[in-house]
Amino acid sequence: MESQNSYRTLMSIPGLPPLILAATLSRLAARMFGLTLVLFVLARFSSPALAGWLTFAAIAPGLLVSPVAGALLDRVGPTTAVRIDLIASAAFIAAVSIAGWAGWASPLVLFVLVVLFSLAGPLGASGTRTLLPRLVPAHALDRVNALDTAVYAISDVAGPALAGLTVALLGPEAALSIIAFAYAGAAVCLSYVQRLPGLASRHASLLRQTIEGIEMVARQPTLRGLAVSYSFYQVTWGVLVVVVPVFVAERYGVTESSSVTGALWAAMGIAGGIGALLAGHLRTTGRERHVMAVGMVVTALAAWPVAAEFGLGGLAIGLMIAGMVSGPIDVALLTLRQRRTDPHQLGRVMSISMSLNLAGFPLGSAIAGMVITQSMSAAFIIAGCASIIAAAATASIPRDVAPAK
Repeated sequence: MESQNSYRTLMSIPGLPPLILAATLSRLAARMFGLTLVLFVLARFSSPALAGWLTFAAIAPGLLVSPVAGALLDRVGPTTAVRIDLIASAAFIAAVSIAGWAGWASPLVLFVLVVLFSLAGPLGASGTRTLLPRLVPAHALDRVNALDTAVYAISDVAGPALAGLTVALLGPEAALSIIAFAYAGAAVCLSYVQRLPGLASRHASLLRQTIEGIEMVARQPTLRGLAVSYSFYQVTWGVLVVVVPVFVAERYGVTESSSVTGALWAAMGIAGGIGALLAGHLRTTGRERHVMAVGMVVTALAAWPVAAEFGLGGLAIGLMIAGMVSGPIDVALLTLRQRRTDPHQLGRVMSISMSLNLAGFPLGSAIAGMVITQSMSAAFIIAGCASIIAAAATASIPRDVAPAK
């Protein structure tokens, strides 16, 4: 049975290799775009404020329309939904690049193009994770989720590094063109994935199905519990993304802190990828709540006292521990959510849940920004407490809940 469940056997499933390759290219492109956009705006306008607002515009509109995107995904099918996102993303980023080359990249033009890019995002992000459980057998679900999570972790490390290198060597306009080609390449890869139809009824209106998706996530105990617990878990990461650079800067100075911070986050990302792949061997199905809760408690201890009280070495070890257990946490989250959701509603659940899960991250960053000026240790403690609350919320999720009907 173990050989039947190996990663090599998993990749023999029809349609899965091109889907994983498409997901890798698109996620790498997305991570590259986040940094490249900032560098492009700074080079063109020398305005950190504009860079911040455009980064916000690249994320927030997609989160707001995620319930509608989820309903559309269930109607048209995940393959078509992902293809729409990939083609739209390639087109809008190519337009930003062309506008830069031609000198048309005014703040208004950039804002419009970036918002349009953001609106298609939920289709791809949730569409891929809606496709996976329909392509693989149930016994391989935790393994494919581990592979998917590892792809995310690798993209988090490689994306910004590639973006910085490409902008430095070729300029931001060329980097944007390469990102557009990466999205186009992902769309080509997806053409080799079988088209799976939507499972939702077309007799109900799109608005009605959108409302049903929101109600379902709010009423279903598992989905509601996961939304609460994972949001608190993301508060921890929101705090860390602010406190880590400040911690490093106090010891190395502003000039050297960027490279040290980058190395720390790279090590954390690599640990996360390894943790995700190892999680595929844990057989998390049926034990997802326990895996998540234990991982969140470990994350809390990694944030405080390990990262906070033992200098730079403790910070590095704490981040790597937190990164390592983030893999099993994410795999268990995906498997539990997929397993306890009616396939007819999975697109809506994925789209809405993923947006809710992200809510804790900016909240954690905002809290850290206010607290860190008074006490850095207090910021680390808040990060740890958030993960403890997340673990408690995870433990309160019912053991066995039938899929929502």
